[in-house]
Amino acid sequence: MQAETSVPVQEPILTADSRLGVDPHFTRLFLIERLANAPAYLRTYDCDLWHQDRIPEGMKTRYAAVLILLVSRPEGVQVLLTQRTSHLKGHAGQISFPGGGVELADRNREETALRETEEEIGVSRDRIETLGAMPEYELNSGFRVTPVVGWIEPPYTVQPDPFEVQDIFEIPLKHFLAANNFQRRHYEHEGLVRKYLAAPYEGRYVWGATAGMLYFFYQLMRG
Repeated sequence: MQAETSVPVQEPILTADSRLGVDPHFTRLFLIERLANAPAYLRTYDCDLWHQDRIPEGMKTRYAAVLILLVSRPEGVQVLLTQRTSHLKGHAGQISFPGGGVELADRNREETALRETEEEIGVSRDRIETLGAMPEYELNSGFRVTPVVGWIEPPYTVQPDPFEVQDIFEIPLKHFLAANNFQRRHYEHEGLVRKYLAAPYEGRYVWGATAGMLYFFYQLMRG
C-alpha cells in the first residue's frame, strides 16, 4: 500500500445538540418517518461520494443485510458495533455492524439482519424493535446490502460468537451526525486508487462500508 491521504468531508455540519438523543424530535417516530420516506429525503444525495461503488457490470449480485442497532441511553443514543476476529478470511479485525448474507429461509431483509445479529452477538430479536430500512448500499465486491435500523432499550446482554466477533461496543450516535467527523481517504495499490470514508472515534477505526453506511444514515437524518 502506498501513502494514504485524508481530507475532511465538505458538508454542512449539524448544530450542537441537534438530532441527538437529548433532542425531543429524535424519537423512534422521527426515525420511522425518515426511514419510510428515505427516497424523498435522499433525492439529492450523491451515492458515489467516495465510498459507495456501483456493482461492476456483469458481476454476480449477492444480497445481504446489516443491523444499525441504536441503543437508548440517558446520555444519548448509542450505535452498537462489533470488531471482527483477526483470523477471518474477509475483513479480519474490522469494525462492522452485525449482519450477513441473505438465506433462502429469510422472509425479508429485516429477518436477515435480526437472524445474523442473534447469531453473531446473541441479542434476541425479541428485544429489538425494527424501525425500517435504508435503501440498498452497493459494494464493488458485488454485494447489495440493506441497512436495517433497530432500536433497543437497555439493559441487554450479549453473547458474541467467538469465531466471528472479537469485541462488542457502543459509540455515541452524535459522533456520526456531524460531517466533520468523517474523513475522505484513499490509497493507491497496483495502479488502482481505492477511495473510502473513515470516522475514527477514541481509538476505534471505523472505515469502509461501515463508515459509508453511517454517512448515508447521517444524510438521511439531515434530510
